[in-house]
Amino acid sequence: MRNRIAVMTLLAITATSMGTYAEDAVIPFDSDRWRFKDAELVSHLGRAGLRGTAFLKDVEFGNGVIEVDVAVTGARSYPGIIFRMQSEDDHERFYVRPHRAGLYPDALQYTPVFNGVACWQLYHGKGFTGPAVIPTDQWVPLRMEVHGTQARVFINNSTLPALTIPDLKHGDRKGPIGVMGPRNMSACFSNFRYRVADDLQFDEPPTAITPPGTLSEWQISRPYPANRVDRTSYPGFFQIFYADWLPVTAEPSGLVNISRFIKRPDPEAHCVLARTVVDSGRDQEVKLSFGYSDDVTIFLNTKPVFSGNSGYRSRDASFLGVIGLHDTVYLPLRKGLNEICLMVTDSFGGWGFMGQTDPTLHPPVKRHGVLTKVWETPSKFKIPESALYDPERDILYVSNFNKGRGISDHAGFISKVTLDGRIEELEWITDLDGPCGMGIHKNSLFVAESSGHVAEIGIDAGRILKRHPVPGARFLNDLVIDDAGIVYITNSTAGPADTDIYACREGRCTTWKDGDAVQRANGLFIHEDALIVGSTGTGLLKRINLGNRSVSTITSLGAGIIDGIRVDPDGNY
Repeated sequence: MRNRIAVMTLLAITATSMGTYAEDAVIPFDSDRWRFKDAELVSHLGRAGLRGTAFLKDVEFGNGVIEVDVAVTGARSYPGIIFRMQSEDDHERFYVRPHRAGLYPDALQYTPVFNGVACWQLYHGKGFTGPAVIPTDQWVPLRMEVHGTQARVFINNSTLPALTIPDLKHGDRKGPIGVMGPRNMSACFSNFRYRVADDLQFDEPPTAITPPGTLSEWQISRPYPANRVDRTSYPGFFQIFYADWLPVTAEPSGLVNISRFIKRPDPEAHCVLARTVVDSGRDQEVKLSFGYSDDVTIFLNTKPVFSGNSGYRSRDASFLGVIGLHDTVYLPLRKGLNEICLMVTDSFGGWGFMGQTDPTLHPPVKRHGVLTKVWETPSKFKIPESALYDPERDILYVSNFNKGRGISDHAGFISKVTLDGRIEELEWITDLDGPCGMGIHKNSLFVAESSGHVAEIGIDAGRILKRHPVPGARFLNDLVIDDAGIVYITNSTAGPADTDIYACREGRCTTWKDGDAVQRANGLFIHEDALIVGSTGTGLLKRINLGNRSVSTITSLGAGIIDGIRVDPDGNY
C-alpha cells in the first residue's frame, strides 16, 4: 500500500510539472455565477452553449489555466477569453480570427484593453499574434495558461503552444474572467472551466531592449473631438495653454499607447497633441522613422512635415492599420533645441505612435538643481500668469488670468504677496479681463489685459485709473517698460501680417514691430538696449535692438511657449 501511494503521488507531481491538469468541473452558462452582457443561451452542435459576452462574478484569477470550447462558422468574428479584469474597459483579452485562419499569420490575437480601447493595432507580431488552423462547425478546445506577466495559448488539444505571450501589458495582477464574442451565429462557447495554479513553468522572458534613436520622453495633451481640431495647422496659443500636458514615457519598443493615459470621452474619433524636444549640436537633416494609429500630422518647429492616414481599411479592404516604423520623413533640424509635435487621431483599434531617429538625438539637459525652492503659496490663485516685484514697496504682484472654459470676462484680478510667500491680499485689484504681463512706472502698475487693453492702476490708490486701448490686438500677453516710460506689449496670437509688439507712449498705443521677423511674440525683457523676446510657437529666443529695431536670434529653445524671461548677473537668460 505504501508503494502504491508513493507511485500515485509521483505521478501527480509529474503531471503537474508537465503542465497537464485534471479537467475541472464545467461551469454551465445557465449558472447564476455568470453575468451576461448582450448574450444568450443556445443549443449548438449537440451542446448547451452561449453566444455573446459573459463574466464570472465570483472569481479573482491571477495565475492558472482557463479553458473553453469554441465553435465558429469561418465568418468574420472575434470570439475569445477575457481575464484579469479590473472593469469592462480595463482587462486582458485573447481572441481568434477564424476568417483569417490558414490565410494570415494573425488568426490568434492577444491584446490589452485600456480605457475601453482594444489595442490590437498597437500590439502585433511576435508575442501578440500567431497563425492557426481553426476548423469550422465543430467544437475546438482553447486553453490559456497564465503566470505572472506571461501567458501561452493552446489550440485543439495541441501539446505545443500556438501563441506565447512574454509580456502581458497590464502586468501581474488578479481579476475576474469570462468569454467575449458576438451574439450572432458566427461563434459559440461551451464547456467553460478554469483552475487557479501558481506552479506553471515558463521560460524567462526576453529582456526588453530600447533601440538606438528611440524617442522615449513625450508630453501628451487632453483629448479633443477630432472634428473640432484643425489638423493642418500647428496648435494655437489657447490650445497649448489649456492642453493639460501629461509627461509620459514610451514602452521599450518606443510605443506610446495613448489609451494607457487618456480616456476618450465618447466613442467618436478623438485627437491628442504629443510633443518632444530634441537637442541638435548643429544644423542637420535627420531621418525620422515612425508609426501611428490611426491618423497623424507631424510638425517640426511649428511647420507641418507629414500627414497620413493609417486607419483600419483606410487603404484597401484588407488593410489592418497595425503600427510599426513603416513611414519615414527627413527633418531639417536647426542647431539647438527642436520640437517634434504630433496630432494623433484614433477611431478604432488602438491609439498610439512611435518614433526613432537616425542619428540618435538626445533631450535637452535640464539643470533643475541650480534653483532651490524657498517657499510656495497655497493653491488660491486663479491661473496665475505673471509675477512682478515692486522694490519700492517690497511686495510681489501676481496677475490672475482667470479666463476661459466658461469663466466670465473681467473675472481676473491682481494679488499682493509678501516676500515670505504670504498672500497679503488675494483680490487687491479686480475687474480685469485676462490680466497677464505687468510693469511699473512711477506710481502706476501697467497690466496687459489679453482682450486688448492696457490697464493703468494707481498703486497707492489701489484702483484702476484708466484703460488704454490697443487697436488690432488679438491676445495681449507680456509687458515691459523702459526708462523713458514706453510700455512694450506682445500680441501672442499674431499672424505674419499682424502686429507682434506694440508700444504705448502717454496712453497712445501703436505698432512697434510686425512681420515675419518675430511672429507670435510672448515673453519680454529689456536688457542692454534691446528687447529680449520669446515666442509662442517657433521656440526662438530673439533680440530686437531698441534703436534700429533689427532682429537677431539668440538660441532655439524648442517650439512652444517661451515666457517669463530674466537675466542673471552673469548674463545667463
